[in-house]
Amino acid sequence: MKFQGKTAIVTGGSRDIGRAICVKLAGEGANVVVNYNSNEGDADATLAAIEAAGGGKGIKVKADVTKAGDVAALVKAAQDAFGEEIHVLVNNAGGLVARKTLDEMDEEFFNFVMQLNVTSAFLATKAAAPHMKEGAAIVNLASLAGRDGGGGGAIAYATSKGALMTMTRGLAKELGPKGIRVNALCPGMIATAFHDKFTPDAARENVANSTPLKRQGRPEETADAVAYLASDEASFIHGANVDINGGLAFS
Repeated sequence: MKFQGKTAIVTGGSRDIGRAICVKLAGEGANVVVNYNSNEGDADATLAAIEAAGGGKGIKVKADVTKAGDVAALVKAAQDAFGEEIHVLVNNAGGLVARKTLDEMDEEFFNFVMQLNVTSAFLATKAAAPHMKEGAAIVNLASLAGRDGGGGGAIAYATSKGALMTMTRGLAKELGPKGIRVNALCPGMIATAFHDKFTPDAARENVANSTPLKRQGRPEETADAVAYLASDEASFIHGANVDINGGLAFS
């Protein structure tokens, strides 16, 4: 029960990797705030999984984390439910939105992807950090795309995840002296609805076969890594962008 009595906010916590993170943290004792935006049914399913797992409690909070007002309300809801202090923030909200080449993208699309993946993490961190004390942890969900530029039509997504990796380093320098650790995970091919929607089966099979472990990752494996980085066991890991890709790429 590494997180017994602690409060964790997980943005985009209603499904896939976000859901796995919520269930993992709650299973280790955390009281988890499950953030969602558009699909309340998915958030309810996450809460049911938290209850089934035992451990900490869970609440759902609707918030568009690209909007400062919504993010402030999200943090306030966490405090109202579980107390003033925030111990863990997982900036998981984000997405590819669509695969578009440079010719196909317009300014509005590019800006939206950046807001979804970078501005959301900035706003959540800015809102939560004043309520975090020594020993607290922030974990950002970046991507292998931030290292290698992503697949076809992922320029905006890869750019945003690269920016999130750099933000992680900058935040580590600023928040470290306050005892708040900041790290990021860079997942490769994880079996989620993200790839169900955006990556053809043949491409997924090719990536899996190109990976030394010869498979895709599982959301639960990413959640395990998040829980480790957020725990006291990782107390001297700070400002790191940690790969989790089965050996597909090395940094």
